[in-house]
Amino acid sequence: MFSINFNPVSSKKLYVQIYNQILSSILSGEFKIGDKLPAERELCEQFGVSRAPVRQALSALELNGFIYSRQGEGVYIQSNQPQSEDSKSDHVLDSISPEDIIDARMNIEPLIIKFAAERATDEDIQELHTIINKMEEETKAGVYVPETDEALHFGIAKATHNELFIKIISDIISSMKQQEMWQFIRDRTVTRPDYREVNFREHQLLIKAIEEHNQEEAVKLMTSHMQNLYNRYWID
Repeated sequence: MFSINFNPVSSKKLYVQIYNQILSSILSGEFKIGDKLPAERELCEQFGVSRAPVRQALSALELNGFIYSRQGEGVYIQSNQPQSEDSKSDHVLDSISPEDIIDARMNIEPLIIKFAAERATDEDIQELHTIINKMEEETKAGVYVPETDEALHFGIAKATHNELFIKIISDIISSMKQQEMWQFIRDRTVTRPDYREVNFREHQLLIKAIEEHNQEEAVKLMTSHMQNLYNRYWID
């Protein structure tokens, strides 16, 4: 494999610059169809960034048909043709990035669950139990249903009885539904069979802390849950 040197990037949307540099190399012919891209680690070093924006850029390139990945082998060039006018490229790149979504969740959800643990009523807790029981059934059936996960986090927000917290979580859920890269990366990581039981158990403990009105434990568990989510997206 020949070497192509990419330029370091610096911007709020790092993954957009990375996407554009790699795409430029593909369209110019520096990469040919069937060529293998450098490994993620090498790309991180060349661009001077962490894995998160590199993985987002690669996901956008794959969603737009320029590259494809082989499990355990690497990423290869699939097409060098510019996207047509009906391409989803602009939508993918202009949407709120998966990294922004996780960043917001890591900082906001521990605060939200603190108030949920303090204010949750018996009715709130019963609603959360209904959702976690549904998640348990799905887990035992060997499936992951994003809507159930989203409903549980929305239920936690509702338990705060703070309309702004509820709106914030609603907006985050909406962003996740609209961002194709979020779904693309989620389906390759968070939904993996080896994560289903862990994911359920983490949510089960969150509900238990709320039921016990243990704010400190709830915050600790949610912080850990969000960190694990980050790790599953960008590290594992």
